[in-house]
Amino acid sequence: MTARMKIETKALLVHLLTATGAVFAMLAMLAAVEEQWSLMFLWLVVAFFVDGIDGPLARRYHVKKNAPEFDGVLLDLIIDYLTYVFVPAYALFKSGLLPGWTGWIAIIIITFTSAMYFADTRMKTKDNSFSGFPGCWNMLVLVIFALQPNFWVSLVLVAALAITMFLPLKFVHPVRTERWRVVTLPMALAWTFFAGWAAWVDFYPDSWAHWGLIVTSVYLLLAGIAQQAIPQRNA
Repeated sequence: MTARMKIETKALLVHLLTATGAVFAMLAMLAAVEEQWSLMFLWLVVAFFVDGIDGPLARRYHVKKNAPEFDGVLLDLIIDYLTYVFVPAYALFKSGLLPGWTGWIAIIIITFTSAMYFADTRMKTKDNSFSGFPGCWNMLVLVIFALQPNFWVSLVLVAALAITMFLPLKFVHPVRTERWRVVTLPMALAWTFFAGWAAWVDFYPDSWAHWGLIVTSVYLLLAGIAQQAIPQRNA
């Protein structure tokens, strides 16, 4: 096998890795239909981890050049909508954590605004952050399952984050946003660990993982806005 064939094979394998997210989304959905919430979130955490590593691999092996037959960006967006939006929205509705009309309002807001955001060509900033809340509803819904706040709190959070999707507020990308990445990347990895542990213990109310989820979620939610408020020295 020539060196060119090797790099093309590796680039194709990156696409195949990304596509496994669709399988994890289906497994999560099947678990959600059975109301096996912990299992559902474990599959979503696996999908979240895959989503975190396929991007760097895609850039390393230059998939646009070496495997151009498949559109990696489109593939990623399709899977992200399933794992970040569709399955979590269904879980939030079906779980009863937002009862009655509040559940209907939440799933309509989440699915509609996310569809528009994912198609927005302005969603990325110059420093590879996100302009507006990037539709990471899987993270919010998992935290709601873990902490189980009053349903009004959950509904307000859903509405507020939906609004911020279309405001000029920056949200960091754990891997691609270079500023504060030395903190952001470990925070994202820690969030993944705490999320997986919380789901593994079936969202046990007194689990120490809940505090980890709160700290890491607050950082990931506000780090980009803090960067906007704090000018960069070399800017």
